Amino acid sequence: MKMKKASVALILFIGLILGAIGFGSGSYLLHKTSETQFCLSCHTMQTPYDEYTGSVHFTNQKGIRAECSDCHIPKAPLDFLIAKMKASKDVYHQFVTGKVDTPEKFEQHRLEMAQEVWKQMKENDSVTCRSCHQFSAMDIQSQSADAQKMHNLAIKDKQTCIDCHKGIAHFPPEIKMDDQAMTNLLDSAKQTPSTAEVVFPAQPIQLGNLGTAYPATALKVTKTTGTQREITIEGSQMKGAEQVIYLSQGQRLILASLSEEGEKALQINGDFTKDQYDNEWRPVSLKATINEPVLAKQEPLWAYAENLDNVYCSGCHAKISATHYTVNAWPAVAKGMGARTDISPEDLEILTKYFQYNAKDINSH
Repeated sequence: MKMKKASVALILFIGLILGAIGFGSGSYLLHKTSETQFCLSCHTMQTPYDEYTGSVHFTNQKGIRAECSDCHIPKAPLDFLIAKMKASKDVYHQFVTGKVDTPEKFEQHRLEMAQEVWKQMKENDSVTCRSCHQFSAMDIQSQSADAQKMHNLAIKDKQTCIDCHKGIAHFPPEIKMDDQAMTNLLDSAKQTPSTAEVVFPAQPIQLGNLGTAYPATALKVTKTTGTQREITIEGSQMKGAEQVIYLSQGQRLILASLSEEGEKALQINGDFTKDQYDNEWRPVSLKATINEPVLAKQEPLWAYAENLDNVYCSGCHAKISATHYTVNAWPAVAKGMGARTDISPEDLEILTKYFQYNAKDINSH
């Protein structure tokens, strides 16, 4: 009986030793294969690594470096194992399919790979980011004005890190605008029926020799003859800026800019009144003739603007609702962000108008 107990104890002891060795070896292997050097030796990761070495996560004034695993592999045991299991597909594509084994193939699949990572980080509330960065630990008041706005917005809307910081360590994928999008929009304008009572420019259009009307401006049609339309623009004029027609008192959304002839042709519809900042405004209207194609409604233009938002804005950060800023604040915000991209001045004008027409105070007057 004693021999049986001794045998069982010995077997259990050996089992524990082997289990400990197996667990230790497995844990060592899992963590060793999470090191940056292993990633570089096994995966086609030289391109993202080179991008990472130019980021603040690689070199910064604090001397703190975030390695690949710090951003891509969660620390919690179960999440860690799941991440390692998912990573096995990278080995498969490296040695079997050769999916991204050339720079050209990598670029071809960059968007797909990025979206997969963004989705994972969105689902786990950017848990790896939060191992270093927490809203509760931020001295938000010492941040730049823009950072304060965005972090306060993120806290209010319960956003997660990856919503805004998509290009923080690697180049964001290049999302291209459809080359035919503007052509299709202008083709749609050519189909606007002659019976349309209100029309909208898709691009800046000439008001004869009176000035220029800008995208999305409502033009009330009084008469149509062939391709020519007689229209009326109604808005507000601010004292000191008589060459511009704005949307309404206090709201600096430009509907049209006027030539000297346009200023003389302007119809005054009321007296100057002061706004809360002591600027003086009065209602005005302008009758003019247009010959260029115009849209029958704003919706196609807004669809085009939303595509611009996806291409030039949302590729780097989460969409910012048009209602986040006022109609007067949007031009400066759009101009500042647009300067960081290669968006054309014409497209930036359309995008700005989209934000302004949908701003949080657009219906306050």
